[in-house]
Amino acid sequence: MNRNQVRPQRRHATPSRIERVRRQAVPKPRVIIALLLLLGLVSVMLLDGYLRAEVGNDQRVRSDASASKVPDSVLDGGPFLSFQGGTARTRSVPDKTIVLTFDDGPDPEWTQKVLDILDDNDVPGTFFLVGSMISRYPDVVRRMVDDGNEVGVHTFTHVDLSYQSAARVTREIAQTQLALAGAAGITTTLFRAPYSSTNDAIDNYSWPVYKKLGAMGYTSVFIDTDSEDWQQPGVSKIIKWATPKSGKGASVLFHDAGGNRAQTLEALPRYIKKMKAKGYTFTTVSGAQQQAQGQQAQGQQAQAPQGTPATAGDTRQSNPEQAAHRTADTATLWEGRALLGAVAVAEWTVPGLAAVLAVVGVAVLGRFAIMLVLARRHYRQRNRRRFSWGPSVTAPVSVIVPAYNEKECIANTLNSLAASTHPIEIVVVDDGSTDGTAEIAESLGLPNVRVIRQPNAGKPAALNNGVRHARYDIVVMMDGDTVFEPDTVQRLVQPFGDPGVGAVAGNAKVGNRSTVIGAWQHIEYVMGFNLDRRMYDLLRCMPTIPGAIGAFRRDAVLAVGGMSEDTLAEDTDITIALHRAGWRVVYAEHARAWTEAPASLGQLWRQRYRWSYGTMQALWKHRRSVTDRGPSGRFGRVGMPLVVLFQIVTPVFAPLIDVFTVYAMIFVDFKASLLAWLAVLLVQLVCAAYAFRLDRERYRYLLMLPLQQIAYRQLMYLVLIHSCVTAATGGRLRWQKLKRTGEVGSPAPGTGAR
Repeated sequence: MNRNQVRPQRRHATPSRIERVRRQAVPKPRVIIALLLLLGLVSVMLLDGYLRAEVGNDQRVRSDASASKVPDSVLDGGPFLSFQGGTARTRSVPDKTIVLTFDDGPDPEWTQKVLDILDDNDVPGTFFLVGSMISRYPDVVRRMVDDGNEVGVHTFTHVDLSYQSAARVTREIAQTQLALAGAAGITTTLFRAPYSSTNDAIDNYSWPVYKKLGAMGYTSVFIDTDSEDWQQPGVSKIIKWATPKSGKGASVLFHDAGGNRAQTLEALPRYIKKMKAKGYTFTTVSGAQQQAQGQQAQGQQAQAPQGTPATAGDTRQSNPEQAAHRTADTATLWEGRALLGAVAVAEWTVPGLAAVLAVVGVAVLGRFAIMLVLARRHYRQRNRRRFSWGPSVTAPVSVIVPAYNEKECIANTLNSLAASTHPIEIVVVDDGSTDGTAEIAESLGLPNVRVIRQPNAGKPAALNNGVRHARYDIVVMMDGDTVFEPDTVQRLVQPFGDPGVGAVAGNAKVGNRSTVIGAWQHIEYVMGFNLDRRMYDLLRCMPTIPGAIGAFRRDAVLAVGGMSEDTLAEDTDITIALHRAGWRVVYAEHARAWTEAPASLGQLWRQRYRWSYGTMQALWKHRRSVTDRGPSGRFGRVGMPLVVLFQIVTPVFAPLIDVFTVYAMIFVDFKASLLAWLAVLLVQLVCAAYAFRLDRERYRYLLMLPLQQIAYRQLMYLVLIHSCVTAATGGRLRWQKLKRTGEVGSPAPGTGAR
């Protein structure tokens, strides 16, 4: 049994319903891989966005809120607020004592320099850390703790907790503790709320948050004096504002991140020396609390009756670090390390993708610029009065129409050919149709029409059979769902007046453009396909002759082995083969064909999936063309890199433009991101408008361009990504027949189907 006999049986075999359900129920591995990659990318982007969200962008919007629910003892108390048995209790910093506190870190530059200053002056600090920053710079935190400094929680995203739900409050604290455990192996009992200051700033909105945190065992830390270094007022003012009055102790606020801290770095060592000269000592929050507790115990002991024994609290001398820091348990430790690992992936991935985005953006804009310049040159060159391909081609040609179940379209196709102004013979190759296609073709009674029947063997086999039966030296190939204008064949074959031309690509148009999907494809055909072909024609490296309309020298086709069945893109395959055989392939923009584009998203997906995967197969098959020498190697030297860059690599990564646009709109700057996206859209609109002008198309279809960019382009990205995954996993895809309606009729002379 030969191959052609086996193939119909395999193609038309109808699986049982159980088999179909089973196939649909089990996802293909390449689909799973694609979905996992997409999920991973989205997760990484969301994590990175969450790490950067709201830091420095959130602010209080209320003022003069009531504090009627806050106890006076808290409003007028010391800066250290804790709860014992549900009762609020505050402590003050002992006289002549400074607690240096730093907010908003860690920062890889400023925090490291602050730590150097503290080390040089032999004083400790208490750092209130933002969890997202801990996750990104764990080494700085590790050094901070190893140097004997104290750390506290400053939320994960630097958000004002008084506006948040109880669940958000808990999550902000827990995530920061996880990050701290992963970075330094500890947790902490210290907390400072973002945008907090002195105790008297507590109001009825924030008080429930402090009560909740107190019940969880946290000590909330406020300040006595604020250096206001974030305003960058000058070094002298920073020192002045940070200095407590009358020898009082103070919890002093500085910042080690969140902006340019050059003034802080200059003021800090001078401030430390000044305060030491005044007799001040420096300690941490825990150290200050223990000193205050010790002074209180001494006062109680002095007032107690003689002979009263001291309590255990009177003589306890705890290490300040041990007072606030806790060794993280095993589960918390590993959860923290997992968090840091995920953040590390995001920290490497997102900048890497951003770099790729920059390259892709340059490539996309560069492609637009090249297309515009070369298309303009191509137009001027072809429309010169003196331009000629050579002697006019008037000899008859053979038009081959492969047909498989084309009963809806075949009559329109053949009637359009019958009106041709150029002498032709029409060879209809019926590829085992079961719907009466051959009978319809014969019943039309058109002159010069031959119908050749063959067992179903696929489109390449049908085309090869037609070439073998062709009577003339030039053969035109078209699809069974396509119609020609009366002068299409005449315009298409004129380039054969040049003996070096082996094939000619025509201008394929979308005939059913009245629907949204049809209008999207119409824009794509005019801008993406035909503008490209002008560029490739001028560069003499045309990658594809469209199956809907192309002409070939019969001897050239036979010499390269005919239409190959090795790939699903036989049109691309034969085009590259002709290049490699030394033939020139050109574009006849005035030879127009009207084809029926897929009318549903499902059909469109299947068609483009086959196109993109077939193109990859053809490029891989002819990969050795890059080493071909002489004129036959031009496609390998010029065309192959351009096709790989512009039709595979750039489109695969082009979704990053949209992904990062959405990312920037949500997490960075909505207005600026939207304007950038609109700028890119404007560039595309200019290119599309010029392409429409060259093809003399109506501009009204360009109103669909924004929606096409939002919806249609994303679909094409997914198709290409799916094809890449199929190619990478070694999957195979068979040629698939699309459902036709036959709505594209014969166009009027010179007007087409506008």
